Amino acid sequence: MKKIWFFIAFTAVLFSCSDNNRSNNNPYIPNYSINAYLDTNLPTYNKLIFPSNPVYVANYGAKGIMVMKTGEGTYTAFDAACPNQALTSCTAMTIDGIYAVCSCDKTQYNLFTGLGGKEYPMKQYRVESSGSVVHVYN
Repeated sequence: MKKIWFFIAFTAVLFSCSDNNRSNNNPYIPNYSINAYLDTNLPTYNKLIFPSNPVYVANYGAKGIMVMKTGEGTYTAFDAACPNQALTSCTAMTIDGIYAVCSCDKTQYNLFTGLGGKEYPMKQYRVESSGSVVHVYN
């Protein structure tokens, strides 16, 4: 009997684990290769030293990327293309506080989570930080 309970508990723990990756399958945004190094010592990226101060970085991804420090040593990075609109129909999203705003439908997306109440969330990229350098990649 103890073996059965152990097996059930082990199975429950095994299936509850995740690699914390949200699905980035979005029919509107192609999968572009991203490999950006942002040095927070430079004035352009200096806002990334402090939490809740997002920056827009052009020339990466579909319409640029938005990067924000969310806590001590943790960052989020999202594509600036509107996730629920055709790529050619909208310009890059704009930053409004901790939100990204789509130029087509004015939907706000939270830059902590990428969620905005529509079908698709913002396309997320991986982020690592080492010293003053923030590395955004996929």
